[in-house]
Amino acid sequence: MQSLTDNYFLTLPEPSQSALLYLRSFLIEEMQLSETWKFNTPFYYYKNKWFCYLSYSKKKDETYIGFVQGYKIEFPNLVSEGRKQIKIYKINPHKNINQKDLKKIIALLKKLY
Repeated sequence: MQSLTDNYFLTLPEPSQSALLYLRSFLIEEMQLSETWKFNTPFYYYKNKWFCYLSYSKKKDETYIGFVQGYKIEFPNLVSEGRKQIKIYKINPHKNINQKDLKKIIALLKKLY
């Protein structure tokens, strides 16, 4: 039986689907985050606390990772766009994902937990 999270990813249009499936694997396997389903969105936890989530906006055709404590750090391409706490890192699904930047962002944020 498919989980709600699996179904979420499988209903996304390409190439966003492939990009987010890759990020899902990256966050779980390489960054050691745990996955759960909250607010109709795949969320990722670190030390049992909200860490980030993956999102696709059909209206804006936008793919991104939202970092819950993102407002506490400064990093290029990490933007708030009017959000008070969460900063997002936009993903261009037509290009290779910058793992180096993501690893730096995640390492900076993990220090806050």
